[in-house]
Amino acid sequence: LVTDDLGIYYDPTTSSRLEKWIEARADLRPDQHLRARKLIDAVIKSGLSKYNLGGATDLSDLPKGKRILVPGQVEDDASIKTGTSEIATNAALLAAARAANPDAVILYKPHPDVEAGLRTGQVKDTHAADRVLDNCDPVALLKDVDEVWTMTSLLGFEALLRGVSVTTLGAPFYAGWGLSTDHGDIPPRRRAQPTLEGLVHAALIDYPRYFDPKTGRACPVEVVIERL
Repeated sequence: LVTDDLGIYYDPTTSSRLEKWIEARADLRPDQHLRARKLIDAVIKSGLSKYNLGGATDLSDLPKGKRILVPGQVEDDASIKTGTSEIATNAALLAAARAANPDAVILYKPHPDVEAGLRTGQVKDTHAADRVLDNCDPVALLKDVDEVWTMTSLLGFEALLRGVSVTTLGAPFYAGWGLSTDHGDIPPRRRAQPTLEGLVHAALIDYPRYFDPKTGRACPVEVVIERL
């Protein structure tokens, strides 16, 4: 659960409490750094992500070269409406990724809600992609790609956790802090230079409040990891 007295994390048009936490965590005590690092390791080891989807994908037949994963998004999502400018559709994102990387192997992963026909964001012309990956777990793909190109997708944050390079064309909460390559309209107020551990401490430890379904009480993020 997130409550924010300044704004909200997905809307870069105004400051948010998350931004203030990220600024504050540009300097971490050793114990804070260790806690954030252990949290990152636990998330990766447990295979946890926002995208709890099955379905493995065989990429062994792809040609050699840099592999770029382009995750599709729901185009009427609040983060798209508030956090993008020139590139605001999946088709435009895919075209921009191809234009900047003409020789790369580009993998397009439609958003699960769009695949299910529940939300807007279908791309009719996917010729810019070398392959469209339907009905698979996007996080499982991160170990097989070199880079993620996204507008504002949380998959970009999950890629950073796993050491994958990220290029943003919007202004998600994790952009503008020196951890990603950003081509979107990043607020100039984002000047802090946190480490990945600082970003994670702000985004997963400081900003949210967690509820333990087993005890019915508030709990730290580590308990949530254990429950999941």
